[in-house]
Order: sequence, then C-alpha cells, then structure tokens
Amino acid sequence: MFCPQCGSQQNDDLRFCKNCGANLLIVRQAISTGNPGEGFDWGKTWVAEMFLSEGEKRRRKEELDRLRGITPEIMRYREIKAGVIAGCVGIGVMTLLYFLMQGIVLSGNVPPGDAEILRRIWIAGIIPVMVGVALIINGTIVSRKLVEIQKGSEASQNALDQNAEPRALKAADTTQFIPAQGSVTEEETQHLYSSRRT
Repeated sequence: MFCPQCGSQQNDDLRFCKNCGANLLIVRQAISTGNPGEGFDWGKTWVAEMFLSEGEKRRRKEELDRLRGITPEIMRYREIKAGVIAGCVGIGVMTLLYFLMQGIVLSGNVPPGDAEILRRIWIAGIIPVMVGVALIINGTIVSRKLVEIQKGSEASQNALDQNAEPRALKAADTTQFIPAQGSVTEEETQHLYSSRRT
C-alpha cells in the first residue's frame, strides 16, 4: 500500500506510515467501504418512494413543480394542448380507418356481412377525439377555476404579508399600569397587623 500523504511504500499490516505518521487504517477503511462516515441512506432510493402515502407523494410533486416553475396556469395550457393533440390524433385515426376500410370493402373480396362491419370500424377513432374534447373542456373550464382560486389565495397571502407589521413585541407603555398603593410586603404586613389586633 502507498501512503496517500507522502507516497511511500508501506506494509499492509502497519496502522501508521513510517515516514509521515499518516493513519493508514482509516485509508484502508475508506477504500473498502467507500465513505466510512456516511452509511447507506434508504430514504434516497426508489424503495422509500414506494412506501410514501398519497398525501406525501402529492406534496412532493407540488414542491417539485414549484421548484421547476410549473404553475397551475402552465398546467392548464398543457392540458388544453394535450386535448388538441388527442383530438387531432383521433380525427386522423378516423380518417385513416375510413379510407382503409372503404378500400378493403371496394376490393370485392369481402363477404357482405363483413363489409358492413368494416365500413363502421372508423368509429373507433371517436375514442381519442372524445378524450381530446374532455381535456380541452377540463383545461378551459375546470382548470381555469383552479387557477383563479390559486391566484386569489396568493393575492390574499400577499395582502396579508404587506399589511402585516414586523413580528416584534411593542415597547411597554408604563403609563397604562395602575399605580400601586403599596408593595406586596407592606400590604401583607398591614393585613397581618390588623388581623392580630382583632
């Protein structure tokens, strides 16, 4: 083994370097275990994410979205965009299936019962069209309300922050105190003195 401090050749049985006195035992432990001061943290693996509750997963996702700058308004636009794309794909699938099935039927090699089925297969493209319409409606109506709620809560929070006084204690106003007629000791003494007389 070479000493990491001075570079001299050392016997593997030595705990300290003969030349500079460096601790070779710690170097051997660091080499064999990676980082001796830090153990393996299961919390940073996919295993820990498996056992998170739904609320914690949602909170982490919201925090990541906030750090990435993804606002509810951006998510709304993405949803509308996905709806337009899904709708266009559905229209394309419907068109493709219509012409493809018409070509097969017009070829004349299809029995009449099967021809009726093939002529209607293009309707399967209605599924992505309806998904796209649903996303567009959700993005324009439902998500807009969520964005307004988010903006309203941010505005009220900003108004509270602007109107809030600094969080500090006010200076004591000594004019508000009731003047004492005597100290506790004097009053107690007077009370005891008067009770002894009676």
